[in-house]
Amino acid sequence: MISNGGCRTSEELFRFHLAQIRELGGYLLGRRLYETMLVWETDPSLRDNEFRAAFADVWCALPKVVFSRTLDSVQGNARLAKASVAEEVATALDVTDRDVSIGGASLAAAAIELGLVDELRMFRYPVVVGGGTPFLPPVTEDVPLHLLETRTFGSRVIYERYGRARDESD
Repeated sequence: MISNGGCRTSEELFRFHLAQIRELGGYLLGRRLYETMLVWETDPSLRDNEFRAAFADVWCALPKVVFSRTLDSVQGNARLAKASVAEEVATALDVTDRDVSIGGASLAAAAIELGLVDELRMFRYPVVVGGGTPFLPPVTEDVPLHLLETRTFGSRVIYERYGRARDESD
């Protein structure tokens, strides 16, 4: 098992996350997620095995845009967002031919509400928690989805990937 911030992750799941991050051309994230992930750029002890070192290398190289009302600066290959979510998404997509990921519940919810999200990738862990920010925003209209992929890991974590079903007008 690989431990990161109190969560235990199987090697199988860690490899899967590494493969997903390798496919990205950028990452937009909220302050809390940025601060959680910053250790991959600042803590050399996290490079204690081949997989963790590979993840740190990929994460450090990935261009990131951080949305925060409280931070004055960010470290590594990151910059603070200066524009709206829609404008920052457009900018991130303009500079790469790869997918751009959005992380952090509040930021992802804003992007979903704006219709900027083409896919939802969710990991369901076999644990019940009593709080936190909801993963999905409240919506006034249904958002139809198509199941594109599902996978259950040996650790009982379930991965689901959904594509947004768009009609002719979208």
